[in-house]
Amino acid sequence: MKRGFVSLNEIMETIEMVKKEKLDIRTITLGISLLDCCGRDPKEVMERVYNKIVKVASKFVDVVREVEEEYGIPIVNARISLTPISLVSAGFDEGALVELGRVLELAANEVKVDFIGGYGALVEKGMTPWEERLISVIPYVLSSTEKVCSFVNVASTKAGINIDAVLLCAKVIKRSAELTSSRDGIGATKFVVFANAPSDNPFMAGAFHGVQEGETTINVGVSGPGVIRAVVEDLRGMDFRNLANEIKRAAFKITAAGELLGKEIARRLGVTFGIVDLSLAPTPNPGDSVAEIIEAMGIERCGLPGTIAALALLNDAVKKGGVMASSSVGGLSGAFIPVSEDAEMARCALEGSINIGKLKAMTCVCSVGLDMIAIPGDTPIEVIACIIADEMAIGVFNSKTTAVRLVPVPGKKVGDKAHWGGLMGEAPIIGVDSGRVDAFIMRGGRIPPPLFSFNN
Repeated sequence: MKRGFVSLNEIMETIEMVKKEKLDIRTITLGISLLDCCGRDPKEVMERVYNKIVKVASKFVDVVREVEEEYGIPIVNARISLTPISLVSAGFDEGALVELGRVLELAANEVKVDFIGGYGALVEKGMTPWEERLISVIPYVLSSTEKVCSFVNVASTKAGINIDAVLLCAKVIKRSAELTSSRDGIGATKFVVFANAPSDNPFMAGAFHGVQEGETTINVGVSGPGVIRAVVEDLRGMDFRNLANEIKRAAFKITAAGELLGKEIARRLGVTFGIVDLSLAPTPNPGDSVAEIIEAMGIERCGLPGTIAALALLNDAVKKGGVMASSSVGGLSGAFIPVSEDAEMARCALEGSINIGKLKAMTCVCSVGLDMIAIPGDTPIEVIACIIADEMAIGVFNSKTTAVRLVPVPGKKVGDKAHWGGLMGEAPIIGVDSGRVDAFIMRGGRIPPPLFSFNN
């Protein structure tokens, strides 16, 4: 029996080969459209939203666990992504917007998913009054829920960078951390600021179900840093061209396994299969690290000279191998470089070989951006906004997705650690360059798009 380029037996042999190297499927994400839940009465909208999520996802987690058991591949998370909530909550006041976030939490608990995303807005070109209102209440939603995740897209190559939205998001980050200060600002870990946000991204905290995605869709986020690390470690001294080819082979096998499981789950649920996201997503577990892949290439510590070249090779090879294994590649599809979620990356940050400047440079050759970075709690809002603006500029002027997930940890300074546990792990507090930048960011308005964006 054939599945694309390889037989089912060959895929199963691949699964058996890579299981011992910590292969898992990081997430199966069910996208649900809420466009038919719109209305003027907030109570009616909330009832429709809750009922639709519960109806569509009632069997989702059970099916995910059935497939996980049958195929023997761990699936770490089952998640739901929703139509951007700003599109179904026009005219709501602040109280109703917060209550809607809590309704999402109730629905997530009812269907037993790990996270639910989509509480956010697309405002790269401008903000309506209700979108601005929704963004301003995000901290109160994130601090009063456990599973709700939030995003705001503030920039795109076509539209430029909405600096007013950037500044508002910096306030959201700061306030989300303050409202969860007893847990090292964990509220901010559930909020992502995007440039060029993809509408089929299965990874939290930035997942949402785009309006062009149809009614319901299964998207898969594969993983496999441990598999790639083992390949690289076995090939010490091999030249880069052949090393890239071997990484491509491993990525092909990982992607084929992810697509197989995703399509089977979609079939059993009777929904559309969407995409496989090829991102290498690390965890705090030893060996499950993108930083260790870079070090296995011959760099003593991630962050030293050569790191960006190594990351570029890795990212490119994974994409090439994954694209050969699937005609349905999407999402972010790049190497994740989160500080807290990658134990080796966190160690390198603690030792000083990784800093925010180096991380910004690394994001030029991968898809994710500044991810899960703990900074001093007293970092000014204007500085946070400028860090966001820098990263958005990298995305806009390189026609790629970039994102920012910063956590200004209340009461902590450089040298301290933030502890969140689970997949979020822990992170050393990284220093931020000091100096006055408020006169720049307070100019407001929109940084225009690059000339090459006018390609119609």
